[in-house]
Amino acid sequence: MNNDKVLLVTGASSDIGLALINSIYNNYDKIICQYRSSTALIEQLQARVGDRIMPIYADFSDINSTENFINGVKKNCPSPTHFVHLSSSNSRSINVKFAKTDWLQFEEELNITFRSAVMCCQAFLPAMAKTNHGKIVIMLSSHIVWEPAKAFSTAYTCVKHALYGLMKSLSAEYISKGVTINAISPSMIDTKFLLIPDFVKELNIEKSPLKRLLTVDDIVPTIEFLLSSGADTITGENIAITGGC
Repeated sequence: MNNDKVLLVTGASSDIGLALINSIYNNYDKIICQYRSSTALIEQLQARVGDRIMPIYADFSDINSTENFINGVKKNCPSPTHFVHLSSSNSRSINVKFAKTDWLQFEEELNITFRSAVMCCQAFLPAMAKTNHGKIVIMLSSHIVWEPAKAFSTAYTCVKHALYGLMKSLSAEYISKGVTINAISPSMIDTKFLLIPDFVKELNIEKSPLKRLLTVDDIVPTIEFLLSSGADTITGENIAITGGC
């Protein structure tokens, strides 16, 4: 039986993806890195880490590209034992009034963030269940946990709730198969992909007890823990990382 530990990371070229892989690559025999942009960053990562990294391009907004990615993983890579889903749109549906949100924004969020998660889980969960071991971590958002709910992000929030439902349902279905499925819900993270006006950043900083935005270093340790054996008895949980707000 193949006992290799294989990590699949979607959105691997994101700041969080790169930081996570840099932190934990020694824990895995192979790391399959899905990316759509930032090719140079993935190449730098591969040059540093070596052939342990297996980068595969996929545009999750395109179902054919998503299917090709999954088929490529099945054909050319060992089966993932761990899966971190970070894939996200460019967040152009955040801070947009509902009346100005067209269906294409919903569709973009659904395809890139939700459909890709469903398709990857359908492709790789059965193999995890067959070996009675696997771990999945899904990136959600503080929009899931904030009370009262935040306005002006309808498409983004709806899709994060869909992912939350996927996580809860799958965790219940696969708990007897040795597969843990959890999520994290961070508040606003200061990354190069945070494409929002400065005044919105300032408002979030002012409201935060930390008086700053989160960084990738605030997020990675929780993902790392949920992937570890220390989290073997944790499943179906959504961990809020919000700095107290």
